[in-house]
Amino acid sequence: MFRNNYDNDSVTFSPQGRIFQVEYAAEAVKQGSVVVGIASKTHVVLVAIKRNAEELSSYQKKLFQIDEHVGIAIAGLTSDARVLSNFMKQQCLGHRLTYGRNMPVRSLVDMIGSKAQINTQHYGKRPYGVGLLVAGADENGPHLFEFQPSGMTEEMVAFAIGARSQMARTYLEKNLDAFADCGREELVRHGLKALKESLVQDKELTVENTSVAIVGVAKAKDGTTKMEPFKVFDGQDVNAWIGGAADDKEAAAAEGMDVDDA
Repeated sequence: MFRNNYDNDSVTFSPQGRIFQVEYAAEAVKQGSVVVGIASKTHVVLVAIKRNAEELSSYQKKLFQIDEHVGIAIAGLTSDARVLSNFMKQQCLGHRLTYGRNMPVRSLVDMIGSKAQINTQHYGKRPYGVGLLVAGADENGPHLFEFQPSGMTEEMVAFAIGARSQMARTYLEKNLDAFADCGREELVRHGLKALKESLVQDKELTVENTSVAIVGVAKAKDGTTKMEPFKVFDGQDVNAWIGGAADDKEAAAAEGMDVDDA
């Protein structure tokens, strides 16, 4: 991309009907490390690759809890994500104080979509340079939404955003029909496999650079549905899942060798 006469602000359309500042914000999302979200009938799983800016720094968090029933995965400018996450927390808290219950996930996503869209319509403001995957569960079941800097939001079955996310999306598209009936462990396994597809050749998933978050609804012993709160897993908590994904890859490679020998 390059400078032109129509990219000085976010309120001017080009003759082709494009708003370049919004497109530049979408490019900022592509600079962030990849995050993957998958939804089934009972759970939503978010998995993310964390980066460290240099050897001496810690890994940047990618998954954030908003309320007990909802959380986000981010790709892009972390500072912009912090502004949006604080806004979402305020809305959830206000809804709980007013109505005494969790805020519906769709209502929350619509609010951040409207907040982001205003920045594409008022002179002197810029779009948020961050994309979000919003995972939550409410009385209508589990939900996964994608948020874009333009303010557009969509509900997804599975999606990936960030650098090299196209390869992760290809894996998700190939396995789309299997997700609906998956349990939480199977969803995590699929999420990690999609994440591995987007890695460069010399990179591996480790307990330092991988995060997993889960939210959903589960059936209690008396037959009622009970919400499983949003929880982020880091460090040694993800070790078993990473080991399982590695074992699956080795098994698949062994099967491929057997076919070649035959």
